[in-house]
Amino acid sequence: MSSDIRFTDFKSDKQPTWCPGCGDFGTMNGMMKALAETGNDPDNTFVVAGIGCSGKIGTYMHSYALHGVHGRALPVGTGVKMARPDIEVMVAGGDGDGYSIGAGHFVHAVRRNVDMTYVVMDNRIYGLTKGQASPTSREDFETSTSPDGPKQPPVNPHALALASGATFIAQSFSSDALRHQEIIQEAIEHDGFGFVNVYSPCVTFNDVDTYDYFRDSLVDLKEADHDPTDREAAKDVILDNEKEHQGVIYKDESSVPYHEQHGVDEDMSVLPDGAPEGATDLVREFY
Repeated sequence: MSSDIRFTDFKSDKQPTWCPGCGDFGTMNGMMKALAETGNDPDNTFVVAGIGCSGKIGTYMHSYALHGVHGRALPVGTGVKMARPDIEVMVAGGDGDGYSIGAGHFVHAVRRNVDMTYVVMDNRIYGLTKGQASPTSREDFETSTSPDGPKQPPVNPHALALASGATFIAQSFSSDALRHQEIIQEAIEHDGFGFVNVYSPCVTFNDVDTYDYFRDSLVDLKEADHDPTDREAAKDVILDNEKEHQGVIYKDESSVPYHEQHGVDEDMSVLPDGAPEGATDLVREFY
């Protein structure tokens, strides 16, 4: 850990406008603490977010940040990491942003194994748009737009990640502060794409998947003697629909991140001499 950096250094001067009690507060605090614990600081950290309640996180964290469009945070994060492989890239999203419109980008970011951390705040509902069913909502979850439930099985993001070739899959609970931080930290330290799905309860629109529900239901894989390096054991956990799990589900210790596989090790954010006339102005216009 860097002795000069504290997690409070990652706090911006903007006050969050999340609902009081929102799980995203705990999610963000764990992200900031994990970044500090791994020796990062705001000057070498880039946070990318999409649309939804989670999309505000780049405003509330003090670092380089970009608030992108719905479902497109991962390709932006990929571009940042390719241009600057020396900096820490963290992408934040929600279950709607990541597993609906962004699902295609999720699959390809996973299989490329870009060395960045993807934190998904999963509250199993669309919160910012006032409570519609999301891709991870239960099949019988009643909302104003699906009074009889969506009648579709929820997306299993871990299964999608494993099938796409993920090298690090984990799940945490925003209210379990220490474990959440530990899991995010391990994702950051992983050489490759670190994916963490975070149970981050919505206290306004979801009265089913609550703090109490997760506290009563969670099985911590650390206490269950689970071996995260065993892919078959990880598959069993992922396909177990009877339990809610917390911890590192799968980790490929032989993972080689994309930039190392392809020799991308130089700063490509600065245009070289001889660039076309006006190219720098064009880049600045859209930066």
